[in-house]
Amino acid sequence: MVMAGTKAPVRVWADLNMLDYNSQNQLRHVADLPWTFAVAVMPDVHFGKGATVGSVIAMKQALAPGAVGVDVGCGMTALQTSLQAVDLPEDLERVV
Repeated sequence: MVMAGTKAPVRVWADLNMLDYNSQNQLRHVADLPWTFAVAVMPDVHFGKGATVGSVIAMKQALAPGAVGVDVGCGMTALQTSLQAVDLPEDLERVV
């Protein structure tokens, strides 16, 4: 899902209806900064101090140390499986 009404695209891999008002505003603010190229929102997203926790901010010719490591991996995990890319369906909605 893509959050509407922002300068940079905000791609959301979470239930947008469950995202509180402050987090949504924080994401929109970051997406409207002149150096933001794109924002990705992970399932563990929540309001943070300076940047929304559970978001990845792609920037053009800029670096925001305060937006890195606010709450790294809060509730997220990587899991190795035997699946290969060819094993996955074209539409990953069910997997997400």
